Amino acid sequence: MKPILLSGVKPTARVHIGNYFGAMKQFVDLQDKYSNFNFIADYHALNQMMDKPQDIKRLTLELTAAYLAIGLDPKKTVLFRQSDVPQVTELNWIFNSLVTPSYLQSAHAYKDAVAKKKTVNMGLFCYPVLMAADILIYGSDIVPVGKDQEQHLEIAIDLAKKFNHAYGAEVFKMPKGMIWEGQSVKGIDGEKMSKSKGNVIELFEPEESIRKKVMSIKTDSAGVDDKKDPEADNVFAYHKLFSVKMLDELRGRYEKGGIGYKESKEILFANMMAYLKPMRKEYEKLIKNEKYLNKVLSAGAKKAREVAEEKMVKVRKAIGVR
Repeated sequence: MKPILLSGVKPTARVHIGNYFGAMKQFVDLQDKYSNFNFIADYHALNQMMDKPQDIKRLTLELTAAYLAIGLDPKKTVLFRQSDVPQVTELNWIFNSLVTPSYLQSAHAYKDAVAKKKTVNMGLFCYPVLMAADILIYGSDIVPVGKDQEQHLEIAIDLAKKFNHAYGAEVFKMPKGMIWEGQSVKGIDGEKMSKSKGNVIELFEPEESIRKKVMSIKTDSAGVDDKKDPEADNVFAYHKLFSVKMLDELRGRYEKGGIGYKESKEILFANMMAYLKPMRKEYEKLIKNEKYLNKVLSAGAKKAREVAEEKMVKVRKAIGVR
């Protein structure tokens, strides 16, 4: 059997090119090597969107269509809603009995929220416990993580060890982290691309909107004939993603002088749209077929529940409720 790779994404915003190159593309690339479990973390999203049920529903379907449009194959990957697997919240409750408030107060997300004087609900406070249930219930072997997510995996491993020790049974195995090799993408302002910063280029937004954003990418004041450092230029950073076939030519023109930022952006826009065209075309077809999207999610949830229930039979027996 292939090792199980698990990852979840919250449906809190539309997909942008940073999401694609930073993570989503890797799921497609790895689906032949691993048994992928990709879930849409709608329960996790409640911490940010408790008062926006229609947005969660809409963004869940948009994220599903995006995954399929970029090449995720539901025959190879288990794609499902977190909320469609009730065993996860059952395990979450059991894990809550193993942790103390002082332990969870060390979580980065909680400490960051307190430092910023945000309102902290129990969902945010116990977020790492639900994350651990997500990770451990499917017998995950590999969990892709960024630097800011390593603690979530550490907490999951802690809980697996606590449970196994408390009940004298090797119910949970220890997952390993996979540091993403995905590319970090700059926003149009030169900072890290983030929806909260308003500097994103969405994967499926209207073409004219993408054009305006590309033409507004922040640059320095160098003129057409001036030599430019491609490694210091925000436009060239995008060329590395979308203009691979002509990258050496563009690099030479930058270093010798003779290309202005307006021309560079025009080239970038053309190459970007050519790169995105197949997936944008597929997305436009998929997003109109809500019935099919729900069918894919339901089929994935059925497979996920089967795996989760098999684990929960062992958990319930271990804790003495069966």
